[in-house]
Amino acid sequence: MKKFEFEKLDKEFFLQLFRYGLIGITTNLIGYSVYLLLTSLGNTPKITMTVLYVLGANISFFANKKITFRYTGNVLGSGTRYTITHLFGYLLNFLILMIFVDKLGYPHQLVQGIAIFVVAGFLFVCFKTFVFRGSK
Repeated sequence: MKKFEFEKLDKEFFLQLFRYGLIGITTNLIGYSVYLLLTSLGNTPKITMTVLYVLGANISFFANKKITFRYTGNVLGSGTRYTITHLFGYLLNFLILMIFVDKLGYPHQLVQGIAIFVVAGFLFVCFKTFVFRGSK
């Protein structure tokens, strides 16, 4: 019986990860394209990332709640935890840009592209264990 429950948990985990990936690829591909466009027009990388981060986080809340984790719990509680999690995700993204672009001189386009994946991994773990805990 325990082995069956473990296999079911693994299957659900990978389904959630797959759905999270699809949502993430879609929103981040659009967001990164807009980021590149806006920075090529002279907008600063960190301000552009900030605006796009807030927009993307709001859109992805509902997609991840409904599609990825199929969460049916309290929206206020999960929304609050989601906001807290994204504040840490934003700080992580900001620090990555500050360190690797401002201090070490790497191109912001490359750094932001890599940061998307680093932050996405961090967020998935937090969403699964903190924001949408107890999801079916």
